[in-house]
Amino acid sequence: MRRLLITGAAGGLGRMARQRLVHLAPTLRLSDIIPMGMPAENEEIVTCDLSDAAAVNELVKGCDGIVHLGGISTEQSFSVVLDANIVGLRNLYEAARHNGMPRIFFASSNHVVGFYRQDEQVDIDSAVRPDGLYGVSKCFGEALARFYHDKLGQETAIVRIGSCFESPTDYRMLATWLSYDDFVSLVERVFAVPKLGCPTIWGVSANSRAWWSNEHVSHLGWHPKDSADPYETAIRNAGNWPAPDHPLVTLQGGNNTQDSLSDD
Repeated sequence: MRRLLITGAAGGLGRMARQRLVHLAPTLRLSDIIPMGMPAENEEIVTCDLSDAAAVNELVKGCDGIVHLGGISTEQSFSVVLDANIVGLRNLYEAARHNGMPRIFFASSNHVVGFYRQDEQVDIDSAVRPDGLYGVSKCFGEALARFYHDKLGQETAIVRIGSCFESPTDYRMLATWLSYDDFVSLVERVFAVPKLGCPTIWGVSANSRAWWSNEHVSHLGWHPKDSADPYETAIRNAGNWPAPDHPLVTLQGGNNTQDSLSDD
């Protein structure tokens, strides 16, 4: 790649990606709606509202790949989720369609299946059971990605990210944690394979408590090396161990299943 676009570059995951994906292309184009600081020599900074179709089209021009981390990443009112995660994503795919269809790493979420119990076997063919409007927006995003692939051949890795942080900090993350190193290695594989298609991938490290399997995408050659297991004792000792009937223990979506619905 000559130019890699990272949307949502001012967010927690975006800031990490800005530092850790620099080797993938001579130029990184970084986008968000909030300040991203001064660009490095290899960076282009573009302030862009994803709900602005014309601006998104300009944003995608000249890019050979897209790591789409932009949009709303928490439960919000429907109007906010609509603009950022639904209208904004459609704008991104239309921009890709008109600009050579660069391969896309789409950050979906485990919250598309949040209302499954933790003791239920869930795979990519399981019906979606989103635990909030944020999760609903990611269901839309996954459907949109498949539509553009089936209709036009647009390649996308649909990555259902678990909990991507520097380290796991609570009980649920012992199952859902995706380390920064494993995130980077997954992005590398998504853009390295000769043919990607439109696979759904669970974005999770090699945690013994993990609820999901990536056997169906073993051909991608991604092998996460980290595990949340060594953090269990520290989490127990910190008092971050919920009661057996707590949503963090019973449901895959954890606390998201308990969030109240906004009237907006």
